[in-house]
Amino acid sequence: MNDTICWGILSTGYIAHQFVEGLSALPEARIVAVGSRNAGTASAFAAQYNIPRSYSSYGELASDPEIDAIYIGTPHRFHKENTLLCLSAGKAVLCEKPLTTNASDAQAVVQTARENNLFLMEAMWSRFLPALQKAKQMIDGGVIGDIQIVASDFGFTAPFDPKSRLYDPELGGGSLLDVGIYPVSLASMFLGPPQRIVSMGQIGRTGVDEQSAVIFGYDSGALAVGYATIRCGTYTEATIAGSGGMIRLHAQVGLFRPYRLSLRVSGREDEVIEVPYEGNGYNYEAAEVIRRLRAGEIESPVMPLDESVEIIRTMDKIRAQWSLKYPADR
Repeated sequence: MNDTICWGILSTGYIAHQFVEGLSALPEARIVAVGSRNAGTASAFAAQYNIPRSYSSYGELASDPEIDAIYIGTPHRFHKENTLLCLSAGKAVLCEKPLTTNASDAQAVVQTARENNLFLMEAMWSRFLPALQKAKQMIDGGVIGDIQIVASDFGFTAPFDPKSRLYDPELGGGSLLDVGIYPVSLASMFLGPPQRIVSMGQIGRTGVDEQSAVIFGYDSGALAVGYATIRCGTYTEATIAGSGGMIRLHAQVGLFRPYRLSLRVSGREDEVIEVPYEGNGYNYEAAEVIRRLRAGEIESPVMPLDESVEIIRTMDKIRAQWSLKYPADR
């Protein structure tokens, strides 16, 4: 693998802009092409970020011989087909979360990547941020004892538009897949897949969940609690409480981007730990891809593929409790 990893960007939406901004913080990364279904949109995106080539189809992007890795930022509904397209062209893939809209599709793309010895990772960007990695290091070191409670939230106000990716069931809309995945993934990171699930989803006019809340139970006795909404903003913070103390992850308002930890340990004075990050935060997941590609690895131990599948399987079970199916499930 060359010292510089050449990237292709598949899609030109909001999240693609964020990812490209993050890549600019990595001198070992270079964006060589962008692809869109619209030639004008692709060329405008390329001009904005000084990207050498733009394509009016995803197939042309995937076939670009200079590209080492492709970032996929399309709506959830298209993650499977876009990922399989890029894998079939022999490219490493970083696919925006969720990896797919359901577990069977997730298993299919993972199997394809492994059979072809190609790198694949779900772009759960928050997992790679320094504050979350610091919290994991402390918890793994036994600083707060055995985990008993994981509580987190993610909410923002999304203006109602039945054709938008957040409200359209054809695109895999709803709060659970878009932002509810953050609490689900956080619980998975520290406690693994739940043995019991209790949930409630508020289904809106278009047939997708606009708000959701979950409680996970584990055989250890631990619990995880999370809620998500596209109806209103929330603090987007997390608390991890153990038998000997607790850690609180403080986030910037409106973003699940923790930059400070509060540590409370029995018998000690409370401690505030600043954990700054470089760039806009998206650079950390991209740096992980580069690190693994250079090492000749096909997945990340920080966001393992089997865990990504389990997270989506958990969300399948949650949606089943609401009788919520997407057209892609049928």
